Amino acid sequence: MAEGIRIAAVGDIADQGVLVVPKATTGTVEDIAVFRDGEAYYALDDMCSHQEALLSRGWLEEGEVVCPLHLARFRLTDGMPTCFPANWPTPTHRVEVRDEELWLFPGVPAEGAPVL
Repeated sequence: MAEGIRIAAVGDIADQGVLVVPKATTGTVEDIAVFRDGEAYYALDDMCSHQEALLSRGWLEEGEVVCPLHLARFRLTDGMPTCFPANWPTPTHRVEVRDEELWLFPGVPAEGAPVL
C-alpha cells in the first residue's frame, strides 16, 4: 500500500495509548497496533514474536512496548526485542503525520527498522 491508509486524526490516540488497525483493513497477516508515545507514533504487528499475545494489551515504558504475557519488551522505533523471552523482532510499519492526520503504510518498515 504505497499510498497509505488514513487511520486517525492527531490526538485521537491518547498519550501512551494504542489504536488497533484490523488486518482486514491493512491487508497484512496480523493486525497492526499504532502506539502514541508523547508526540511520536509507532506501528508494530500486534503479535508478540515470542508467543501469541497481543502487544496492544501491553503497556509502554521508556520507548518500548511490554508484552502482557511474559513481559518481553520491543523497541517502538524498530521492533527489536530488548529482553527475553523474545529473541526475534516484530515487524514495524511506517506512520506519517500529514495535515493533522495519521497515515499508516502497512508493509513498509519504519525508518531504520529491519526488513523482516
